[in-house]
Amino acid sequence: MKQFLILVSFLMLSPVLATVPAHAQAPAPQVKSLESNDDGVPVLLMHLPDWQKVRSSATFTDGVAGLENVLGKRAALDAVEFVPGTEAITAPYEAGKVVIIEFPSPHASVEADSKINQVLASTGENTAYRRIGNYNAFVFDVTNPEAAAGLLDQIKYEKQIQWLGKDPFYYNRAERNFVVTTSDVFLSTVLVIVLGMGMSLVAGLGFGVAFFYLRDQRRAQMTEFSDAGGMTRLNLDHLTPDISPKRLLKD
Repeated sequence: MKQFLILVSFLMLSPVLATVPAHAQAPAPQVKSLESNDDGVPVLLMHLPDWQKVRSSATFTDGVAGLENVLGKRAALDAVEFVPGTEAITAPYEAGKVVIIEFPSPHASVEADSKINQVLASTGENTAYRRIGNYNAFVFDVTNPEAAAGLLDQIKYEKQIQWLGKDPFYYNRAERNFVVTTSDVFLSTVLVIVLGMGMSLVAGLGFGVAFFYLRDQRRAQMTEFSDAGGMTRLNLDHLTPDISPKRLLKD
């Protein structure tokens, strides 16, 4: 009896199940970002240039296959190994198709950077590329090199580390900042003193030369010379002309 009821129930529900769409019967799993804000928006998406404008057309993935479904086969992407924790996002722009791949460590990003540069140098793809922190950013199918470079300039790698307790590196940073600040102040002080002394020396030499030149010109225009202040002096240096007899009679 129980088997008969199960068979009848299945026959009654089979038409309903036939009308359910395939995607509703087996929903495709969605890739979830390892880092999202409070609204569930992937942080990697927010690092795209003008991300709010391309949000609806952006594709988030954690593997090369997801990128190739959107961009097609790319030699530069084949050189990238998506280690666990690697995420990528792509979105179309007028200057090209932007791709940002975030690696979980700088070491992985550096290794990928070396391979990507080798591939791009050998294939000569029309691609703009730049490593930005742990991001390896591409602009495929570049239509305007300057605009593509501008898109890469807008991509910023920003990570904030917040310690649950006391920052263990606080004193190291404070010591480094003190040393750097002290050295900068010392160098600036020495530079100001040296420049001041140099400018004073140059100004003194210039003033002395000008004063000597003007005094020499004035002395050259004098026909008589006396340093006795109006008093009678002996003409031992023969710089003062002799007084003529006519002048003596007149006096």
